[in-house]
Amino acid sequence: MRKNIAFEIIQKYEPIEEVKKAHQMSFEGFTRYMGSPECLVFKTDCTEVYQDMNHPLNDYFISSSHNTYLISDQLLGPSDIWGYVSALVKGCRCLEIDCWDGSQNEPVVYHGYTLTSKLLFKTVIQAIHKYAFIASDYPVVLSLENHCSPSQQEVMADILQSVFGDTLLSDMLDDFPDKLPSPEALKFKVLVRNKKIGSLRETRERKGSDKHGQVEEYEEIDQEVDEEIKESKALAVLEDDSEKESETISAAGLPLFKRRRVKVAMALSDLVIYTKAEKFRSFQHSRLYQQFNETNSIGETEARKLSKLKAHEFILHTMKFITRIYPKATRADSSNFNPQEFWNIGCQMVALNFQTPGLPMDLQNGKFLDNGSSGYILKPQFLRDSKTPFSPNKTPRYSNPVTLTIRLISGIQLPPSNHSSSNKADTLVILETFGVPNDQMKQQTRVIKKNAFSPKWNETFTFIIHVPELALMRFVVENQGLIAGNEFLGQYTLPVLCMNKGYRRVPLFSKMGESLEPAALFIYVWYIR
Repeated sequence: MRKNIAFEIIQKYEPIEEVKKAHQMSFEGFTRYMGSPECLVFKTDCTEVYQDMNHPLNDYFISSSHNTYLISDQLLGPSDIWGYVSALVKGCRCLEIDCWDGSQNEPVVYHGYTLTSKLLFKTVIQAIHKYAFIASDYPVVLSLENHCSPSQQEVMADILQSVFGDTLLSDMLDDFPDKLPSPEALKFKVLVRNKKIGSLRETRERKGSDKHGQVEEYEEIDQEVDEEIKESKALAVLEDDSEKESETISAAGLPLFKRRRVKVAMALSDLVIYTKAEKFRSFQHSRLYQQFNETNSIGETEARKLSKLKAHEFILHTMKFITRIYPKATRADSSNFNPQEFWNIGCQMVALNFQTPGLPMDLQNGKFLDNGSSGYILKPQFLRDSKTPFSPNKTPRYSNPVTLTIRLISGIQLPPSNHSSSNKADTLVILETFGVPNDQMKQQTRVIKKNAFSPKWNETFTFIIHVPELALMRFVVENQGLIAGNEFLGQYTLPVLCMNKGYRRVPLFSKMGESLEPAALFIYVWYIR
């Protein structure tokens, strides 16, 4: 450390004037410094938007939520505006809105065919408008799960235009007629993701015309067996955009296709510009026919099978097209899958149930701390360059691994156990890395008996991380339980490449994601590459 930096630290944190004048630091001053934001394990640089935001949208991981209106389970729980507000405050950039016909020509939002409560579509849009750009300046995508009749679709279009005004992107940008714009070009814009009729050029030609009563129909295949799934030599359960899983019907070994006609109001269709929802059929079909502004939603079951069968093709697909992954319908309790497996193959919108705490949401929150919590993270070069032969299931030949060493020194006022009123928990810390399969590792400290106030471990752990660009580090503090299992006390997750070197403080958060300050871990971090 240079002398001038040391003097600045003394001036800032030393409370005793005589010690400060002598260019020294007392124990109290040192304690204040170590407790300051400057000594956090998370790099200060990563708290600002530092990545290049001029790449096309498909080059970014985008913070995304599933059934955002729900704040409990998927079948009986309430729908609440708070679902949208809390997601936006956390930096979420893709929100889901399930739209259905309501009484008095007022569209409503709820989980169809369930007992979840209903919200007015207008109320939802007003709340989104109020909170859309509080946490981030970058574009918000409204993923409409649209079940409304054409007349109520027109009402939706009117509401979107009247509430958002110029914030709503309703025409292609002149500089981007045939490619996706960047987050920078779309700052403070709201994009609608829905079915669309016709091309962007036709949309521009209709701009300003009266579209009332204009309805177009298209044919949608409800059930299909994709070529990629056939290769698994088993009939697959596929999920469609309406979040329902249905078993494919076959006769004499051949799939039966169920087609249906879908009506789309032109007024709503013309508000869809760069995020047209298009059903995923196969990687080959996408290569041949999919347009640059068409996005796919793939259920986690199908996506997992494809990622195992054709990981490299999946990566090539996500290099070109925005791909959204959503939880399977059987997750009625609003549980989540591990998002890491889909980030590993470049999926931009990995949609989680934000209302459900646990490991998946810890990974989500930790990953999107990066790049100023803007909700957009530039994908690594190997997930953007079609010439890179990257596969998450193989150690890359060009790998430049990081050797990460963490000395876990002590704990500071760790959260009390629910099973002990005197803070006498038997504490241990688990250190986990998440990333490509080869980088997943878990290590833990010994148990410190009956001390959560100031436990001391002084143990060193080493991790070899082959693909650090995708890796996350998670610290979990637990109270050892011999009968009922360990009790969760707090955690912190962050990208490996956002870790500061040296003596650092790890802040702890509750299962619900709330700060547990002053609870923290004191560690020493070093890594070489």
